[in-house]
Amino acid sequence: MKRTVISLEERDKAWLDEAAAREGTAATELVRRAVRLLRERESLGQQPFAEVLRRTSGLWRGADGLSYQMGLRDEW
Repeated sequence: MKRTVISLEERDKAWLDEAAAREGTAATELVRRAVRLLRERESLGQQPFAEVLRRTSGLWRGADGLSYQMGLRDEW
């Protein structure tokens, strides 16, 4: 395992220490889990909802979306 040093705001460090105490684990383990979760989320292509909206805004160039949706439902 590679050792690294990070700097945290005092309140973030206090939160990390409290969370580690609640879980009965080391703060370093929580940091490792957080990094792992971020990597997994990235590899799955999950993006924050606001980012998805920003990237897809304006893609639909057809008619009114609601009218299109209602037309499709009429086919059912």
